[in-house]
Amino acid sequence: MANQPDITTTVDIAIANAARLLYNAETITDLALMERLERLADSWVAIAQFLHERDKA
Repeated sequence: MANQPDITTTVDIAIANAARLLYNAETITDLALMERLERLADSWVAIAQFLHERDKA
């Protein structure tokens, strides 16, 4: 599948996005916004996990 992006890079990008969101969540004092950023980071981690599992299949 030549048109498919490199899965490792995509997983790395998803993890980097999650890390960036969590870092930003730690720098704010608005609890509601912090919780939303954490949920969004969880979504990126789930995407990375899905892509990793798909790559192993």
